[in-house]
Amino acid sequence: QVQLVESGGGLVQPGSSLRLSCAASGRTFSEAFMAWFRQAPGKEREFVAGIASIGRTTAYAHFVMGRFNISRDTTRNTLYLQMNSLKAEDTAVYYCAARRDAVYSGSSSEYDYWGQGTHVTVSS
Repeated sequence: QVQLVESGGGLVQPGSSLRLSCAASGRTFSEAFMAWFRQAPGKEREFVAGIASIGRTTAYAHFVMGRFNISRDTTRNTLYLQMNSLKAEDTAVYYCAARRDAVYSGSSSEYDYWGQGTHVTVSS
């Protein structure tokens, strides 16, 4: 059984940092393209950042570029999202996702596995 489990969310003030983690189990994700999505109340789920296994190629949504950093540790089957300079508009449920395919996609419909989500609230 495939499982993705996110952790690291919480309530922080604007300008703060958080690091999200996603532990994958049940199969090896060493070759999968993995990503973070988020969904704010009343909005659609949107792509935040993704990372390939081969070459560690990364992709970011324009609204997080320069503030967020995605990384992965294949030996631990873990995906990370370092979030800096957080803004109120970053408030959302953040989801970890993985594709069987090793190729980039920014579309949530093309991801095969999802975590349960972790809440991030940025508020003063």
